[in-house]
Amino acid sequence: MEPRLSFQDVPAGWFDLMQSLETYLKKCGLSHQLLHLVKFRASQINGCGYCLDMHSKDAVKIGETPQRLYLLNAWQEAPVYSDAEKAVLNLTDTLTKIHEADPELIAEAFEKVAKHFSKGEIANIVMLINQINSWNRIAITFGAVPGSYKVSV
Repeated sequence: MEPRLSFQDVPAGWFDLMQSLETYLKKCGLSHQLLHLVKFRASQINGCGYCLDMHSKDAVKIGETPQRLYLLNAWQEAPVYSDAEKAVLNLTDTLTKIHEADPELIAEAFEKVAKHFSKGEIANIVMLINQINSWNRIAITFGAVPGSYKVSV
């Protein structure tokens, strides 16, 4: 299986813009474990095999347990996530499926996150959710091949 489009095919600077936001998010103060949970969860919802492969490998590399990744589809009932993580996962679900969410659902998800995070942290979480949804759409459209991601050392 070959991708339809590769990052070598995009205009100069395009990939750098996406990567600069990734660099920001890695340094924004949110735990790397939370970053990967959000990325993995949004990728599940969007059905992005390439990103699921990538973020499962990267999450395990930083110490995430396979059990927490396996249970992510049932995060609401799984006791392995903190209340703060569940609030973020709820926001991730709500914003990833924004076409299904009414304003009250979004406000409710925001309020749950606000119990655990500052306004600046919430802004970073929203940007993180936006970023992974963008990556999912790019990977799916480009035809990125699931299983081909190699973890960097």
